[in-house]
Amino acid sequence: MELYCFEDRGNRRVALRPELTPSLARLVIQKGKSISLPIKWFAIGQCWRYERMTRGRRREHYQWNMDIIGVPEVMAEAELLSAIITFFKRVGITAADVGFKVSSRKVLQDVLRSHNVPEDLFARVCIIIDKMGKISVEEIKKDLSSTGMSDQSIDELLEVLSMKSLTELEERLGDAGQAVAELKQLFSLAEKFGYSEWIQFDASVVRGLAYYTGIVFEGFDRERKLRAICGGGRYDRLLSTFGGDDIPACGFGFGDAVIIELLKEKNLLPELDLNIENIVCSLDLELQGAAALVASTLRQKGQSVDLVLENKPLKWVFKRATRINARRLILIGKTEWEKSTVAVKILSTGEQYEISLQELD
Repeated sequence: MELYCFEDRGNRRVALRPELTPSLARLVIQKGKSISLPIKWFAIGQCWRYERMTRGRRREHYQWNMDIIGVPEVMAEAELLSAIITFFKRVGITAADVGFKVSSRKVLQDVLRSHNVPEDLFARVCIIIDKMGKISVEEIKKDLSSTGMSDQSIDELLEVLSMKSLTELEERLGDAGQAVAELKQLFSLAEKFGYSEWIQFDASVVRGLAYYTGIVFEGFDRERKLRAICGGGRYDRLLSTFGGDDIPACGFGFGDAVIIELLKEKNLLPELDLNIENIVCSLDLELQGAAALVASTLRQKGQSVDLVLENKPLKWVFKRATRINARRLILIGKTEWEKSTVAVKILSTGEQYEISLQELD
């Protein structure tokens, strides 16, 4: 991950927030034992990453995070996947459009341990493996070789990571391993939740961030035109890196950039039309204060108001009202205001009437 870092005017080295999970970890540590577990937390925050901008990748974006703290069982991961899939369904995305690749970091750990690869190289190997599909196999092998892994270890690792069948993985690793047992449980829970068709096993999914410790998952578009839509997994040992006591945890990050591209592809991006209840306009410069009073009165009653700030001709005001889809036009004229009334025009029907400011609602 590329941190967006720089030196501020106080000559301090600072960085813009690249993701939200560390912020949550610090919050949990700060609350300490006063916090009631489990925690179900979500946030939509602004994030920055200094990297080359491409389709679906921006230096500034908003990210939806959802995390469950304090639940060690796979049920937590199953619930998170259910939340994402529920969102997809509600915006019109189907299992034919999007799928999830699911695996476990423990698969990689088991393979590396069997080849006596040191634990301190695990994070580095994860970052390399996360590039699979983005760079050639030859480049992957070259990068893995630079960690000190033997050619035989690299070949066997890549063979395991190419597996797309949980049965095949079980035959290779055996059924006693925690990784296989947890993955089988997740797929069983997916049937109960009703989203089996959305998920598939893919051993190559490890996620690039170093803090994942167990099941990991990544959302992708079936046509493979875009980058990963979202991703997440279990991170049971993150809090200790910030000086706290570790608590079982899992979560996901879902940026706004790729999903926007996907919704455009599927013609599902909604048009968010303006719906303003009132457009308020004075017919005389001397009555702008009166118009401001009318606008404030309506806003205090919870209504949306577009106040015309300049002395515009009525033709312009009507065009503006149409453009913002206003429900009614409220005109403040000298004759009406002297009677403490305003002129109201219902724009959908053309109905017009006068009403006092006290009665206007």
